[in-house]
Amino acid sequence: MFWYEGQAQAGDRLSVMINDPGLLYGATVFTTMRVYGRSLAHRLTHWQAHRDRLFQSLQDFHWSNPDWQKVQAGAELLATEYLVLRITLFPDGREWIIGRDLPPDLARRQQVGIRGWVAGEDHLRRSLAQHKTGNYLGAWLAMQKAQSLGAQEAILVDEAGNWLETTTGNLWGWREGTWYTPQINNNFLPGIVRSQLMPWLARRQISLKETVWTPEFVKTLSFVAYTNSVVEMVPFKEILLANGNQYTYSNLAVMGDLTPYFAY
Repeated sequence: MFWYEGQAQAGDRLSVMINDPGLLYGATVFTTMRVYGRSLAHRLTHWQAHRDRLFQSLQDFHWSNPDWQKVQAGAELLATEYLVLRITLFPDGREWIIGRDLPPDLARRQQVGIRGWVAGEDHLRRSLAQHKTGNYLGAWLAMQKAQSLGAQEAILVDEAGNWLETTTGNLWGWREGTWYTPQINNNFLPGIVRSQLMPWLARRQISLKETVWTPEFVKTLSFVAYTNSVVEMVPFKEILLANGNQYTYSNLAVMGDLTPYFAY
């Protein structure tokens, strides 16, 4: 089941015009949302933040707003069947919502960590990185290359080799009692979990700094993880570099600072 233009539809096929800009150019914006407790109102679902993200992109692109009541109705309906929703909006205001389950190995990834790969090639970057658009080819190619190397996630970098984000989330690092996250710029998307975790840490007086993740800086980190709205936080056990070297991490206990935030 999926939702399209105000109606629930069965099957796994969507009919669009052959000249639809969403098909031709990836001209859509989307957000991926984990629904906690089958409810848009749950504090960890962050429905309003996801809606605000979509609204801001529509404003910036001068696209039409959807019927937000229909968008919410579709999200509420699919939340009864799926734990994860992807809400996509077209330039003319059409809405399209699909659902899926959590990754089957998520608990293991959170417990033992994953292998990452630093995507240093120029074309492996996201287009219009401050927005979640349908043109995700650069990030998708980075993920495909990472998987071919035995990694589960890729880390995107800028022209200077500074680490920005993963293909699906925001980076977090830890060193000597302080958490670090990349400094906001036009090259990456400040995610919803990131925007919620930062003030949460401040209220608990847990040290956090935003900084540029230069190649020199990342060498000093003793722990690296990423967050997004679906996986919460997943640590890296290894990160492969383009030159064949790698960083190895074992200090997973520091995640205890952040895991209480995700308590249901």
